[in-house]
Amino acid sequence: TLALTTNFMKIIRFERDRTQFMATLKKNVNNYFQEKGISTKGNWKMVLKSAVMLSVYLAPFILMLTVPMAGWMIFPLAIVMGIGMAGTGMSVMHDAVHGSFSKKGWLNQLLGSTIFLLGTTVFNWKVQHNILHHTFTNIDGMDEDIAGRDLLRFSKHAPLKKIHRFQHIYAYFLYSFMTLSKLVKDFFQLYEYNKNGLTRQQNAKPTVEFIKLISTKVIYLFTAIGMLLIFSDFTWWQVILGFLVMHLTGGFIMAIVFQMAHIVEGVDQPLPGKEGNIENEWAIHQLETTANFSRRSRIMNWFIGGLNYQIEHHLFPNICHIHYKKISLIVEKTAREYGIPYNTKRTFVHALVSHTKMLKSLGRNAA
Repeated sequence: TLALTTNFMKIIRFERDRTQFMATLKKNVNNYFQEKGISTKGNWKMVLKSAVMLSVYLAPFILMLTVPMAGWMIFPLAIVMGIGMAGTGMSVMHDAVHGSFSKKGWLNQLLGSTIFLLGTTVFNWKVQHNILHHTFTNIDGMDEDIAGRDLLRFSKHAPLKKIHRFQHIYAYFLYSFMTLSKLVKDFFQLYEYNKNGLTRQQNAKPTVEFIKLISTKVIYLFTAIGMLLIFSDFTWWQVILGFLVMHLTGGFIMAIVFQMAHIVEGVDQPLPGKEGNIENEWAIHQLETTANFSRRSRIMNWFIGGLNYQIEHHLFPNICHIHYKKISLIVEKTAREYGIPYNTKRTFVHALVSHTKMLKSLGRNAA
């Protein structure tokens, strides 16, 4: 039984694993690693990828600080930084915060702190992503990734507004503001976590986390904007526009990837019963609320940190993403044996089309 209790949330309980699906799956996956004699964590490939991703992010910034150049050059360099920001977030930080990058805790903490390059904090991400999203995937009122918004409707149980009728058209524009909005949203998010007891539940002190959040924002903005204003020849408006271009690029890439895992055709959005019970056990729930896409693409798998294997990531978040491609065959085979759906979209385009159709349906159909 999995449950989370806060002042504003009901107790959510998943059914026990009566089918023994997860027990069998764990055994099959563990056998794979034992037979291969390999660790479930990262290896030299992860170290190399981390160096590449961080270089794509940091190299353009260093160039802007040290090399005299025409003002317009800040914009293509900002786009490259945005790509590096997305790659670092998805391929480095994501594994590290889940503790799957390395067996060494200090290394996971160090690389997990690269989330500061996105302008946000580890604590907020852990609560929103590791705890709420991974435990209560696609459950309205629990999973903040499908939380109700004024302009976007991601849950079929959320209020339907007239403007949602066109969300499949304007949603992609709003996706670009994902990381920019976090610069401000983090304060409201942490306030709610402090107010409702989630912060203390994680053995953290609300006041300390708030001070850390403010300090992080100040240092980040001084580094990303202030240093360029002081040490480069760019004008203030070029620096501000470059900062926006970087975030719009990185935010768009990450938002698209995250949405195509849970807001596509074939995924479920169940609600708990009156007593807080979910019909399925947790592992089956993950399969019914999650989808893979573009599993054959090496470029996709490398750049987005295996997030196109979201099913495997949700079932085994402590396993490094470099192993997802191999264990996905085991997961799919075991799921088929138990008659459990394994939702996958063949290519990125197929997933994008499916997401658009889902947005259109959610924008026009009440629950």
